[in-house]
Amino acid sequence: MNDQTDVAGYMEPGGKNVTLIYILYLVSIIVGITSIIGVIFAYLNKGKAAEWVDTHYIYQIRTFWIGILFSIIGAVLVFIFIGIFVLIATLVWAIIRCIKGLQLASRGEEISNPRTWMF
Repeated sequence: MNDQTDVAGYMEPGGKNVTLIYILYLVSIIVGITSIIGVIFAYLNKGKAAEWVDTHYIYQIRTFWIGILFSIIGAVLVFIFIGIFVLIATLVWAIIRCIKGLQLASRGEEISNPRTWMF
């Protein structure tokens, strides 16, 4: 198989793209900016693939924005010390959502409730 075909599969709407976005989110824990690339992919590809894939895109978009919301809240509250706990909880929450999404995507399964704030 051609290397260009393999790379293109990750850019096209579908299971490989969903997996790439989850990986970008996890890498952003260290690098920071890759989650922005991931959410852009999710927005661009939402509505262009199978229904099960769209549930992942919705879940990923919500993971990004809810994570940003609680990161900002945690950053503001860090001055009264509780923010550290909010930031740690947000990090754990995002990791769990990404792992859950990766597991379901690898099996070709949908997210049962993609609009949830939890897992």
